[in-house]
Amino acid sequence: MATTTMSPREHRQVALDFLTASDEEFERGDVLQRAEKLWGAAAHAVMSVAQDRGWAHDSHRSLKNAVVRLAEEHGDPLIRSNFGFAEKFHRHFYHDSMEDWERDADRPLVHDFVRRVLALG
Repeated sequence: MATTTMSPREHRQVALDFLTASDEEFERGDVLQRAEKLWGAAAHAVMSVAQDRGWAHDSHRSLKNAVVRLAEEHGDPLIRSNFGFAEKFHRHFYHDSMEDWERDADRPLVHDFVRRVLALG
């Protein structure tokens, strides 16, 4: 992830852009691109808030750690659990591992995750 030159505001915008792009990919039927855009939206949302707080945000592990901190800090377990749905989409991009019903059910949870995290920034 080449993110060190982006500001928190830029990460925020990329997260929102990726959410929109994932919806467009959904309409086109490109399941793999939709999955990766959902993951990208979630990752950039976390990067935005983590960078703003001075937390590490340069690896998948550091993003997970930031998510745990945010969930604990705000007493919001949905932050942590919904990040797990974003990770499922990330895996799906590489392994085509999700069923249609999972993609449909989990997609709004990733949207919710991004909105929740960006509201903390």
